[in-house]
Amino acid sequence: MFFTFFNKNQSVRPHKGQWAARSTEQNIDALFTKFGSGQYGLTESDAHSRLEAEGRNEVARERVPNPLVQLLRAFNNPFIYVLLIISAVSFYSDYWLPLQTGEETDGTGVTIIVSMVLISGIMRFWQEFRSNKAAQALQAMVHTTATVTRRNAQDEPETREIPLDELVRGDVVRLSAGDMVPADIRLLDSRDLFVSQAVLTGESLPVEKYDTLSAVAEKCADAEGASGQALDSRNMCFMGTNVVSGTATALVVATGARTYFGSLAKNIVGSRAQTAFDKGVNSVSWLLIRFMLLMVPVVFLINGFTKGDWSDAFMFALAVAVGLTPEMLPMIVSANLAKGAVAMSRHQVVVKRLNSIQNFGAMDILCTDKTGTLTQDRIILERHVNPLGFMDDSVLELAWLNSFHQSGMKNLMDRAIVHYGDTAENGLPNHLHKVDELPFDFVRRRLSVIVAESDTEHLLVCKGAVEEMLSIASHVYVQGKVVEMDEQWRERLMDLTRSYNRDGFRVLALGTKVFRGSEVREQYTTAAEGNLIIRGFLTFLDPPKDSAGPAIAALREHGVTVKVLTGDTPVITAKICHDVGLEPGTVLTENDVDAMNDAELLTACDKHDVFAKLTPMQKSRIIKTLQQGGHTVGFLGDGINDAPGLRDADVGISVDTAADIAKESADIILLEKSLMVLEQGVIKGRETFGNIMKYLNMTASSNFGNVFSVLVASAFIPFLPMLPVQLLLQNLMYDFSQLSLPWDTVDKEFLQKPRKWDAKNIGRFMVWIGPTSSIFDITTYALMWFVFGAASVEMQSLFQSGWFVEGLLSQTLVVHMLRTRKIPFVQSTAALPVLLLTGVVMALGIYIPFSPLGGLVGLQPLPWSYFPWLVATLLCYCCVAQGMKIVYMRRFGRWY
Repeated sequence: MFFTFFNKNQSVRPHKGQWAARSTEQNIDALFTKFGSGQYGLTESDAHSRLEAEGRNEVARERVPNPLVQLLRAFNNPFIYVLLIISAVSFYSDYWLPLQTGEETDGTGVTIIVSMVLISGIMRFWQEFRSNKAAQALQAMVHTTATVTRRNAQDEPETREIPLDELVRGDVVRLSAGDMVPADIRLLDSRDLFVSQAVLTGESLPVEKYDTLSAVAEKCADAEGASGQALDSRNMCFMGTNVVSGTATALVVATGARTYFGSLAKNIVGSRAQTAFDKGVNSVSWLLIRFMLLMVPVVFLINGFTKGDWSDAFMFALAVAVGLTPEMLPMIVSANLAKGAVAMSRHQVVVKRLNSIQNFGAMDILCTDKTGTLTQDRIILERHVNPLGFMDDSVLELAWLNSFHQSGMKNLMDRAIVHYGDTAENGLPNHLHKVDELPFDFVRRRLSVIVAESDTEHLLVCKGAVEEMLSIASHVYVQGKVVEMDEQWRERLMDLTRSYNRDGFRVLALGTKVFRGSEVREQYTTAAEGNLIIRGFLTFLDPPKDSAGPAIAALREHGVTVKVLTGDTPVITAKICHDVGLEPGTVLTENDVDAMNDAELLTACDKHDVFAKLTPMQKSRIIKTLQQGGHTVGFLGDGINDAPGLRDADVGISVDTAADIAKESADIILLEKSLMVLEQGVIKGRETFGNIMKYLNMTASSNFGNVFSVLVASAFIPFLPMLPVQLLLQNLMYDFSQLSLPWDTVDKEFLQKPRKWDAKNIGRFMVWIGPTSSIFDITTYALMWFVFGAASVEMQSLFQSGWFVEGLLSQTLVVHMLRTRKIPFVQSTAALPVLLLTGVVMALGIYIPFSPLGGLVGLQPLPWSYFPWLVATLLCYCCVAQGMKIVYMRRFGRWY
């Protein structure tokens, strides 16, 4: 009878693992011999020697290059190439040719251009160098480990966790659900092992693996690694794949670059798919390049025909081209991303991929799992009750057997059961040994352990989600009797479950089945779980995190909608959502999702915020559907079943206590429990994006205004309105004034909504705002021409000096005018670094015509009567620019 399993006086018979056949034992022994290993793995000294000889278990990947290589790469930019071409032409025309003819040489232009190249490249190198160092330090805080069995100095086997990169050939590793496969391995023993090979094959469905030998696997093992056809082998698992369910013990046959994944990584390293961030930067860059290709020839032709000197016209056109190119853009982008990553690290957030910072800010929907993310990762076993709802110690004993003997990854509920059982006053059934196990998977949603004290009678103990358990149950155990499960009993048990759910409890059902005589097996399949006897229920308290409610409210205030995607029941999900301030409304379930096509699902996703009883693939489908609807989607998860969603989301967010596959799939990892860091991440992402957009809009509009002014001047003035070297110097100083933008503050209004790249708005902004400065440039032309008499070729130096100063000061002032939609210096003041740097540049701009450098570049001191006119011009410019801002915002409903 069943109760004989709880006879505490029976002696314990050790359970011995068995190979499938004698030939299998011989082949495995040969495999151990070949790899110099054994059933209990390598000794520590052998493992250390192999690690020294073969290298770490790492594949080719993007690494931080040597600083010298990094420095050279910083100059690999199309805008830098433009500057180098100009410097070469300037060197030839201004220095080389005069040197050959004995004329006076002039290397000023070359010096300025080379200085511009060096400043741009070195600043970019420094920012990327700091960024890479910070990223390395942050990622070092996230560790991935493997469970390995090795022999100690006393030749005793020890199973422990070691860093993934310390694995070597011949190691014996253990795998369970949620683990990343750490190397190419040959299975020695497995139970219901399903592995997702999507990273290698693209196939979404997991593949079952067994320890049975196959010809393909033997061939693969002999090769000490994997080859193309080995992916079909059923007794080989490959580095980079992950365990969906089941358990296994395996021998490492290849590590690092020798693995199948490693051979692929050699070919694909460095060729990364473009993210939305990359596409946004490229779209804006090409917008400015197209504009440059349109405007430069026009400037060249007008100056060539009106002045008659095609050589000067060509040099001037090239200088205008430089003025139109945002050569500091790579440096500004790198500085902003690096600053964002460092700022987020202060809030215990690891940014694995820098570009994800901007995606964080652009996110308008955050999908989140419930258990472990909205709720605490500390679950307490509150009750162990029989089918009538009364406390029953036998239910606890059965639950302890199931949780204690399972070999897969113990979740929080299993740990709570084992902890509660270990502290219980009554003894536990330690006399029973484990026979077999049917591991958990996300389709069955249950786990079974088979235990016994003799070979004639086995007990199957199964626990799982209530509905799935009732669907395979045929009887219920009530007051010492086994009663047939009818609809009345089924509804009664569901009512009991719902009552617990309404109180916020997570409920698992517990069932048993006894096998005797010919029914006894050495190994069982999932078919053995049929016709269970329901023994009772386990209720768990999984309270919401204290920070969950405030975090959801804060995200809502910043325009981010939170949607819950969970595998839990609708009732308990709705309760938790209420507790954290999220109105669940009508909760959609897996059946609702499956019944919809993509268009219907998108409509449902817009109307509903809570989805329950979802499979991992259904979570992924919802995320993809939202993306197709134009949303930028983040996903917060920590479990095995969250990995597909983390991969598919625009920004995947996990925690440091998550399953290996979840951490590997995530872009951002939270190192602290508070969800308020999500709000900080959103804000930092939007600040990063905002400061990048400031630079683009300022540069585009200012440069367009300059070119427009040049076109007007070239058409009516008999000399160049500004020499190429002067234009280059002005552009260099203006760009220098914007280097502090990554440290600027951003208007709170800008942070309230998600922001995305919009090249069309940048083009519109450039054409709309740019000509404003041209009005005052033309005013300066008239001032210098009519008031100060700079109306001839002989007086061109005075004319050029006046416009140089006014143009530089108006350009630099535009930093303060365009950085905010508010009134600068009154409603919004720039950060101190911006104030200091722009102030220094403006002071230098006034000083240069009076300095020796001014004489070298063809400038001359300005009369003091010029400066009152200059101040009046700049004040008028600020007033008009502010008016244009108001008109622009009313016309287009946005600023930048």
